[in-house]
Parts: sequence; C-alpha cells; structure tokens
Amino acid sequence: MTTVQINLPDELAQKAASAGLLSAEAMEAMLREQLRRRAGEALQAMWQRGPQEELTPEIEQEIVEEVRKVRAERRMRGAS
Repeated sequence: MTTVQINLPDELAQKAASAGLLSAEAMEAMLREQLRRRAGEALQAMWQRGPQEELTPEIEQEIVEEVRKVRAERRMRGAS
C-alpha cells in the first residue's frame, strides 16, 4: 500500500473531511472512477480521430490495445 500526502487549502480540506471524502476508501473510489472516466475519454477521442464511415484495422487494433490495457489494470487492482 502506498501513502500519499496532498496539500489542500484549509477550507477545502475541512469541507472534504466533513463530507467524508478524505477517507482512504473515498479517495480510492474517486481515483478509480477518474481512471475509468479517462480511459473512456481516451477511447472516445480515438474513435473521433478515425474515419466516421468505417472502422479501419488500425483503429480497431488501437481499441483492442486500449481495452487490454484497461483490463490488465483492473486485474492488477484485483490482485492487490
């Protein structure tokens, strides 16, 4: 397990702590959600870069690689 130290403005830290957002569980959930969101955004950006009329083998391979990467990350998280 890794320990992370962050610096926040006092008011923000107090509000986040009062809302229960600074617990290890809450931080883990927020980080996992953000990673999922970014992976989805990366896939959407990749799709938008490609030709709209067809899925080329190159784009298909990029999508396959991104899916494999996300799945491997999930497996690693499950193993920890």
